Amino acid sequence: MTEQIRDSIFSNIISDEEEIQKLLRTKKLDFYKESFNNGSSALQEKLEDGWEVDAILKSKTKISKPKTNETLFKDKVWALFAQLDFKTLNRESFDFPYDKKDLSLVHRIDVFAKDEETVLIIDCRSSLKNTQCTFTKELEDLKYKKAGIINSILALYPHTKPKFKYILATRNIGISTDDEAILAKIDAAHFSEEVIDYYYSLHSQLGIAARYQLLGSLFSGQEIPDLENRIPAIEGKMGGHIYYSFSIEPEKLLKIGYVLHRNKANENMMPTYQRLIKKTRLKEIHKFIEDEGGYFPNSVIINIVLDKNKELVFERSSNQVLEAISRIGILHLPKKYRAAYIIDGQHRLYGYSNSRYKNTNTIPVVALVNLERSEQVRLFMQINENQKPVSKDLRNTLDADLLWDSESYIDQIRALKSRIAIKLGEDRNSPFFNKISIGEDKKAISTQQIGIALSKSDFLGKVKAKEVEKTGTFYTGNLNRAYHNISDFLITCFGYLKDELEELWSQEGNIIVINKGFYGLTMLLNDCINHLLNHDIIDKNTSVKEIFEETRIYLNTIVQFYKRIDEIKINELKSAYGTPGDAKYWRTLQIALREDFPEIHFEGLNEYIKKEEKENNEAAFKYIREIENTYLKGVVQQKLEEEFGKNWFKKGVPEKTYSEAIALAAKKNREIDDEEDEKEPWDQLHLIDYREIILKNWQKLFEHTFTKPGEEKISGGKEAKTKWIVELNRIRNENSHTYYVTGDELSYIEEIYDWLMKTPFSKA
Repeated sequence: MTEQIRDSIFSNIISDEEEIQKLLRTKKLDFYKESFNNGSSALQEKLEDGWEVDAILKSKTKISKPKTNETLFKDKVWALFAQLDFKTLNRESFDFPYDKKDLSLVHRIDVFAKDEETVLIIDCRSSLKNTQCTFTKELEDLKYKKAGIINSILALYPHTKPKFKYILATRNIGISTDDEAILAKIDAAHFSEEVIDYYYSLHSQLGIAARYQLLGSLFSGQEIPDLENRIPAIEGKMGGHIYYSFSIEPEKLLKIGYVLHRNKANENMMPTYQRLIKKTRLKEIHKFIEDEGGYFPNSVIINIVLDKNKELVFERSSNQVLEAISRIGILHLPKKYRAAYIIDGQHRLYGYSNSRYKNTNTIPVVALVNLERSEQVRLFMQINENQKPVSKDLRNTLDADLLWDSESYIDQIRALKSRIAIKLGEDRNSPFFNKISIGEDKKAISTQQIGIALSKSDFLGKVKAKEVEKTGTFYTGNLNRAYHNISDFLITCFGYLKDELEELWSQEGNIIVINKGFYGLTMLLNDCINHLLNHDIIDKNTSVKEIFEETRIYLNTIVQFYKRIDEIKINELKSAYGTPGDAKYWRTLQIALREDFPEIHFEGLNEYIKKEEKENNEAAFKYIREIENTYLKGVVQQKLEEEFGKNWFKKGVPEKTYSEAIALAAKKNREIDDEEDEKEPWDQLHLIDYREIILKNWQKLFEHTFTKPGEEKISGGKEAKTKWIVELNRIRNENSHTYYVTGDELSYIEEIYDWLMKTPFSKA
């Protein structure tokens, strides 16, 4: 490498801590910021180039310009590694030679991060919107560049042997499985923005100690130089396992330790089970240790993982208690990154991370060896059983891995449902990306609800512990095939709905991306597939793509349903809770689909409608009766008395209504012997009669009281403004005979009820 090229590279690389901190402050901003002398030509040029004025001072003008999406992401990645205490970083993206014979052959590096032991090269790719990209050509080229890049780094930093890692960092970009395979082949890593955010979160909680987790992820199994790994220990037996009990400086355990946090950073290491560290709790522990001289006598539980065919070295002491089961000696811990998984006690351990005692205090540890990951999960759950409860979503998430290889078909199906839920929530190509509660992250849809929908559908069939009792639409005994087919089918169908209903889908708290929405639509898709199967349009060997194409025509009807849906129906569906609410949502979609496709048989729909209509009738009649007898009768009488005094009935009631009421009362009273039981004419009026009284005295007495909010300016006058009484009367009269009140009608009655019954008499 020539001196000229070496100088060119080093001109773009900084190792001065003060300069890095200064640049960090700039990189962390979303805007470029500068200041110029007032009226200067340089200021004018900047303003013409799109810069905006922030403040005009006495002699200077402060201006700013937003960074591009590409620059924002590159700066965010750069800032992460600066905060994780990498001592050498680049200023801006630069070209790096990888062929000593042809120095014009270069690789563009966005972020260069180096410390005493490590060199990271990061390429950053970002998009404004969520998208799918392929980097196959770039990564294939990198296979041939990698050795040359490493040689050039060694030439820049002679007498060093740093660990090297290439990272592809992306934001709003999903990469293909082919790209993932190439990255694995060249020992490179992919950091999505979720991974970047994870390390930011970890840094905010742990400070630079978060780099231990980063290094454990990037260099798992690689040796940590200069680590004193011998420790006095006791060897014992517990639960069929050999374990080692010892005390160790927190700094040493932090270097070899790794926490399997449940997030995108560790998705290729399933099963992961740990909650993310709580900053408030960590501060409390740090204060307890640092300021109060506190300590924790209970042990941190770890699992030491050894390379294949390797054994843990334990030098037994010659001085033993012969009768004891336990043995004392010197334990040789592996001198490698990610050699010990922290099963319990991460807060206690990380509480020491920024403490002055991290190298002078010791913490007690119980270490098991080569536990299977599923066994780690079981141990974690047992330890936490009597502490903070493990949430249903976290338990479901753990089931995806814990039960996958179970000998019980029931357990396998539980794992399958959980894994599908995780796929829907974590796959960037899924319409439910980042909208499903994975682990303990609360989102719009729960893994529990996804499991319920899949269980109620025919997708999975029926199983017993030792046999498949009935194969499903997608499950015939092969877990992997069912997982891919069901996931792909749901992603394709819901993705189609998302594309067709983009505006509605993007609204926070919309009627689709909720638990009931997922349940109802999944069950409707199940209905459609069953129809296609029953008519031999598809069979269980039909590809997911073909099934979707046959289902698309039904989805189009559902798209129109959502485009026409009004607020009343939305509120009706949202306010129906629990299992009945799920059923109501599903049945509502069935009714909408049956209008266009009456040939589809929906099992149990007719019976559901009859039951719901009967319940609607009872509720509707109750509401109308209260509106008529409790409100209208009292308010109308009160208004008439205030206006006409003791002659209110004679003067306020229309002549025809007056005469009919008197005649009806007289007729009834002829059959009554006791005068005290005789009927009053006012008690003989019906719902529609109150409308006639209201119309007669409209402008003077009732216009303000009985005009529905929002209808003050409708055309048609008092006849139109009191039409709601006519509608209530119609429903009441039909309700009394053979009519079934619809859900929309019941919602209408409830709206009238809420309006009237919440208006006190005194305000009427």
